[in-house]
Amino acid sequence: MSGPLFHLHRRAFLGALGASVLTSPALFAEQLLRTPPLTEGPFYPDKIPLDTDNDLIVIGKNTTRAVGEITHLTGKVLDINGAPAKNVVVEIWQCDANEVYLHSSDSIPKVKQQDKNFQGFGRCTTTEKGEYRFRTIKPVPYPGRPAPHIHFKVKKGNRELLTSQFMIRGHAGNARDGVFGGVRDVIDRELILVDFKPVKESKIGELQAYFEIVLGLTPDEKDMNLRR
Repeated sequence: MSGPLFHLHRRAFLGALGASVLTSPALFAEQLLRTPPLTEGPFYPDKIPLDTDNDLIVIGKNTTRAVGEITHLTGKVLDINGAPAKNVVVEIWQCDANEVYLHSSDSIPKVKQQDKNFQGFGRCTTTEKGEYRFRTIKPVPYPGRPAPHIHFKVKKGNRELLTSQFMIRGHAGNARDGVFGGVRDVIDRELILVDFKPVKESKIGELQAYFEIVLGLTPDEKDMNLRR
């Protein structure tokens, strides 16, 4: 989701959506809207690459960049009270522009199709303000997942605090996607939709996307479990 809605408390957010979605007094809790956990999927890398930095479109010292629409993905990781989650690790992974993941069960059968210049996986440690930043490509759909998406995890040490994914706001494939369709709550759906907007000063058609991650529990509490 783009920035402003992430700072709304649940009461204000529901008011903006309208009375029709008011279904439980618990919805009025005065806290930030928590990012819903979603399935990890089958393609978290089975072999972590040597290059795991936050620039996914260039591997190591290569000069050839990955195919796809360059996207500057930025955001913050917060707890439900709005405090920054500093020094946590955000991981992202996604398929390349040719629909191939960095996972042997996908990349080996599609070795000729794979974009060897796309890193496919990256990590970024949040700043004191909870900020993270990646350079990647705009996600693309593939057979079985009509909604383009980026997977992500938030970790502190060896502990996973959240695993989820986000989709492109307004993409036609969202309506046919099984994972997105499995998110029944209208508010939770809003929380996993992101706007991809043109970078005005870019001469090569770069995009920017902003996504705030709100943890249901602070990094010092027990790991989150999937709601579903």
